[in-house]
Amino acid sequence: MLTSFSLDPSMIATIGGTFYPTGYSMVMFPDEATAVSVGTELSTRLDDSEVFLLTPAAILSQITPTVSDADDPLPSAGTEGATVRAYTKLAKEGHHGLLVKTPDEEAAERMMEVVRRGPYSMAQRYRMLVIEDL
Repeated sequence: MLTSFSLDPSMIATIGGTFYPTGYSMVMFPDEATAVSVGTELSTRLDDSEVFLLTPAAILSQITPTVSDADDPLPSAGTEGATVRAYTKLAKEGHHGLLVKTPDEEAAERMMEVVRRGPYSMAQRYRMLVIEDL
């Protein structure tokens, strides 16, 4: 089932406080129709699926603010801040996102089989200590 997104504290990095939903993948799409279509298919295709729809407003109001302290007191060694800034840029252009539970490589690949059928802007998988381009 495709669900509206609400930022959960478990999706925030312990250090830096940036959006970092370990065990999930974030995929951005150029328009709402594509995001809804892909999200609906994923919610029926993936076992134990959690698929959240993120509107541009949700990205800008819930995810973008998590990067404000990411470089304080020292610049972040990771890419979390840059990744959130990329989501922010796309959201400002009207892109929509899906946050999909992908606990392992198999789930991520099954997700990408569906995602690759149409246009998508970017896809990132959050693993422990690694953000992987998909």
